[in-house]
Amino acid sequence: MAEQNSAKERGKIIIRTSIIGIVVNILLAGFKMVVGLISGSIAIVLDAVNNLSDALSSVITIVGTALAGKAPDRKHPYGYGRIEYLSAMIISVIVLYAGITSLVESIKAIFAHENPEYSVTTLVIIAVAVIAKLGLGTFFIGTGKKIRSESLVASGTDARFDAIISLSTLVAAIIFVFTGVSLEAYLGAIISLFLIKTALEMLRGTLSQILGERIDSSVSKAVKKTILSVDGVIGAYDLIFSDYGPDRVMASVHIEIPDTFTADKIDVITRRIQEDVFAEHNVMLVSIGIYSVNTKDEKIAKVRNDVSKILSAHDEILQMHGFFVDFERKNIRFDMVVDFAPDRKDVFEAAISEVQEKYPDYNIVANMDSDYSD
Repeated sequence: MAEQNSAKERGKIIIRTSIIGIVVNILLAGFKMVVGLISGSIAIVLDAVNNLSDALSSVITIVGTALAGKAPDRKHPYGYGRIEYLSAMIISVIVLYAGITSLVESIKAIFAHENPEYSVTTLVIIAVAVIAKLGLGTFFIGTGKKIRSESLVASGTDARFDAIISLSTLVAAIIFVFTGVSLEAYLGAIISLFLIKTALEMLRGTLSQILGERIDSSVSKAVKKTILSVDGVIGAYDLIFSDYGPDRVMASVHIEIPDTFTADKIDVITRRIQEDVFAEHNVMLVSIGIYSVNTKDEKIAKVRNDVSKILSAHDEILQMHGFFVDFERKNIRFDMVVDFAPDRKDVFEAAISEVQEKYPDYNIVANMDSDYSD
């Protein structure tokens, strides 16, 4: 229930912020269109069109947020949170289109050699637009980062570039008034290139999130610290995060516990871990695997030390965990975390061969893990 209320409140904030953006951008677009047509400034007209595209971006953000807030169903049991990433991607494409269009029109203006006509009113309106868009961009980015909304951050980044565009137009206008030299088309072309670059970076970042990025190491370390704080847990490994949208992060983990623990005690521990991790980090641990640690045989320490030395000799092997020796059945089992490298499989097999050579009478059961979080 607390999670649903938090998601609803977050959605309300995004929609409220986006509505403010729509109103501001439509007003600015109207003023700039009138001023641009009167003065004959291609830069101001393009700026007005850009404001309309920003208003459209805010509409997309609202629609995306509404769809992302839909409750999970049979077809999508993890919810619709990733729609927000698609919304951010669409906004990035709109910004890219605006940048390309601005570049084309600026190049046309360069060859047309048409001089604009500015008045004091024109310059004042452009200056107000700079302040308004800069404030709007800061507001969007701040709110977006606070509630983890990529769509708001993308819109805010676009708004800041709009402020830069308007500022350059203002500078070009002042230079023209005092010197008669028209630079706005050249400035428009330069700014369009920067706008295209920013749009491509935004698009790349959003696509990366959709593909699935590594979670921030500070988050994974904090989650592991919480897990290790639960009484009875010796180690926490194989922490894997699955991002189904902002505030919808699920994870799985393996924990090491003594081999003497009974099923009822393990049940108490795993439930406590799930409750603490969700309460402290808003991460749902949907699966907790168990590694048992030998506590009944003192010979385990020597075997573990031998295997650890063999594995640590390989720089590509980052960690060993889940270590257990079954002396009766002659089994040595463990997991090793191997770095993402082209020859990781060869390194894994070579390490197993070395352990097998050290303990030829034992069956070596090893799994190759990846460094998913830390």
